[in-house]
Amino acid sequence: MPETLTLYVLNGPNLNLLGVREPEIYGRETLANVQAMCEAAADGARVVFRQSNHEGQLVDWIQEARTEADALVINPAAFTHTSVALLDALKTLSIPVVECHLSNPAAREAFRHHSYVSLAATGVIAGFGPRSYEPAVRAALDLARRAGAKG
Repeated sequence: MPETLTLYVLNGPNLNLLGVREPEIYGRETLANVQAMCEAAADGARVVFRQSNHEGQLVDWIQEARTEADALVINPAAFTHTSVALLDALKTLSIPVVECHLSNPAAREAFRHHSYVSLAATGVIAGFGPRSYEPAVRAALDLARRAGAKG
């Protein structure tokens, strides 16, 4: 029997306010709803789902994923556009990394058009609201399976 894959799903600043913060952009689903969507989309894989408003905490979790995860989905939120620290941490990974966004950054303000995270991501899924996480989870796990993930 194959070992169960482990997927880290990391969420950046202000996503704890999902459902109440700018629902016209981000929707009315809560982060708990998103977690349930991710767990359902993971189809039996173990999901480690976390959120932090602190850049250093996200870096710590990315570093932890180096040895504990088979794939990573990250919605870095505003850190997408500012964090070289997240980029550097992500570049240490040898597992699939899928960047995920609720909105479509390319259709928003000009400062949102650049992503440091994309420089280390295997792929990007954006613009489908909370539903963006479902294809991100499936893609990350599929890539991990095809790569012969740890275990």
